[in-house]
Formats: sequence, C-alpha cells, structure tokens
Amino acid sequence: MLHPAIAQSSAYPARPIQVYVPFAGGSASDVITRILLDRMSKSLGQVFVVDNRPGAGGNIGTAAAAHAAPDGYTLVMSTSGPLAANKSLFRELGYDPQKDFAPICLFASLPNVVVINSKLPPKTLLELIDYAKAHPKELNYGTVGVGSSQHLAGAYFEQLTGTQLVHVPYRNIAGYTPDFISGQVPLGFQLLPNVIGLIRSGDARALAVASRTRMSALPDVPTAAEAGLRDYESAAWLALLAPANTDKAVIDRLHAAAAEAASDPKVRARFVEQGAEPVVLGPQDLRNFIVSETEKWAAVIGKIGIDPM
Repeated sequence: MLHPAIAQSSAYPARPIQVYVPFAGGSASDVITRILLDRMSKSLGQVFVVDNRPGAGGNIGTAAAAHAAPDGYTLVMSTSGPLAANKSLFRELGYDPQKDFAPICLFASLPNVVVINSKLPPKTLLELIDYAKAHPKELNYGTVGVGSSQHLAGAYFEQLTGTQLVHVPYRNIAGYTPDFISGQVPLGFQLLPNVIGLIRSGDARALAVASRTRMSALPDVPTAAEAGLRDYESAAWLALLAPANTDKAVIDRLHAAAAEAASDPKVRARFVEQGAEPVVLGPQDLRNFIVSETEKWAAVIGKIGIDPM
C-alpha cells in the first residue's frame, strides 16, 4: 500500500492548477508566464488557470499564494521585486520570500539594457561613463517608479561607476517615451520590451546589456563586462513557486515540466520575442539565487537611502 503522500503525488495533477500572477494581465511577465504554462499543461495533462492579482509592487498576489494550501494546486509566478528587492522597499510584505515558499524554478530573465538618446555623443558604455562624469547631475534617466528594476539598475550603475545621474520616475512607460525622444530624459536602464521600438526606429542607441551573456534579441549589443564595466548585472527575473511544505515529489514533477517547457525551441523563441531570455534554475539553485539577490539589492537600496513604504 502506497503512503498517502506518495499516492497523491503519483496521481498529481488530477485537476486544474491555479497560478497567481501578481501583475496585470497583458504585462510582459504575464505574457511570458502564460507561454510557459501553456507548454507545461501539455506535459502534465492539466490546464493552468491564471489569476492576476496586481498591486503593491507584486506583494498582494505573492502574499495570497504564500498563505494557500500546500497541495500543489495553487502556485505563484513571482519576480525579482516581490521575492528580493521589496524586502528592503516595504516595511511589511505579508509574507517571507525565503520561508513561505517552495521554489520550483527560475524560467526567464529580462536583463536591463543601457540605452541613450542617439543624438548624444556617447557611442560606447565607457564613453557614457566619461560623459556622465563630465556632466554630473545633468543626465536624466527615466523609470516606471521608485524601486522599479529600472531605478535599481540606474542606482547600481551610479554606485559602480561613481557617476551622478538624475532619476525621473514615471507612472508608466508611455510617459517616458516622448521625453526620451525629445532628449529631456535621454538615458534609460530599461527592459527590452519598453525600448525595442526606440532601438528599431534609431531614436535609442543600446550600449550594453546588464547580463553575463548577450541577449538573443540584441546579438550585436555587448554585455556590460564586454563593454568595460565588470560586475554590472541587473535583470527582472521570473520564477515559479508553491507554498512552503508542498510535497517534494509534486515540486519535482512541476520542475520537470517547467524545465521541459523552457527548453522547447518554440517556447524559447516566443520568450525572445517578448524580450526575455530563457533560464532554467532548479529548486535549490533558485532558493540560493533569491537569497543572493535579496542581499545584493538590499545593499544597493541602503546606499540610495529609500525610506521603506
């Protein structure tokens, strides 16, 4: 006779699986997650039902999953904000990213891209650094808000290079685009979906990507290290998790399906179309990654001096 937990995991999944996405439907993270889940459903033989719960920088939807039953039928796709940076940006999250979840996998990364208005002189990353040093507090960079991945990428850039930039937060990317084109806010540390149109039109010059390897969608743009700035890595990343204490056999089954999906050439191609790089990190590696990212961004945020919300 099978132990109940083993019997349950061997029959898993026996019904549709709910996945909280703590961002709005149609957002880049939502679209990329749905691409992954659609492919996973083919492996597991069950559909995934996405429940978008945006708000508080992703904390609301992430917290909802943290307190769900650990039966494998409620998961969450969460990101670098709710799982790492927000621990330093908010006084209270309503959950503990490192204790309240059973990591399944990291499956996508959206590196920040250093872009500059093409009318400005710098043609390389090192030229940008020299230009910024020669014009302290004169270069404006735009983001979608305080504590966003773009803001932290800009602040991290300043800390590594000793430059002084001016942060200009917007409520959404639509407000930033015309100011970038006009030259009022000519710099960005943006996610590719936000600036791919500007790069293609020639209004923006991509100087580097803040990742260890070049982006599939920007093969001719060097990494920051290749461009002369070592250790500059910054990205919005997407991970799949279950509530803590979910049966390990269930986690392993979900991880296998996610890894298979993220390795599918069709899925990878669709990720690249969305400005994302496919990544596959397993449960323990993801757990370690969350710890290291939390420590990294806590140090950056501490130097900025942002008061927790």
